[in-house]
Amino acid sequence: QVQLIESGGGLVQAGGSLRLSCAASGRDFSNYAMGWFRQAPGKEREFVASVTWNGVTTYYADSVKGRFTISRDNAKNTVYLQMNSLKPEDTAVYFCAASRLRTVSARDYNYNYWGQGTQVTVSS
Repeated sequence: QVQLIESGGGLVQAGGSLRLSCAASGRDFSNYAMGWFRQAPGKEREFVASVTWNGVTTYYADSVKGRFTISRDNAKNTVYLQMNSLKPEDTAVYFCAASRLRTVSARDYNYNYWGQGTQVTVSS
């Protein structure tokens, strides 16, 4: 069982930056690939970024490539999402998720555990 708690969301102006954190409980954090997803009001949840269990390989949605960076610190049981050059269309609730597959995936059905989400609002 893995529990995930996101933090770091907030209100930021367009062009600004935020760093989201996702703290995981449990001893097996390094056995999971991690991902970030988001859901805007009235829209379906969408993939943002994913990282392998060892942090070597990352994968991004085209909409965030070059602006967002996913990373992890297995010693701290934490995964991060650095978001730069934010746009109003990045406004959403952001969720982190853990996958037993250990490899990157954009498919939400490959993730076994989910956090409660943190709100990110980008004003124009």
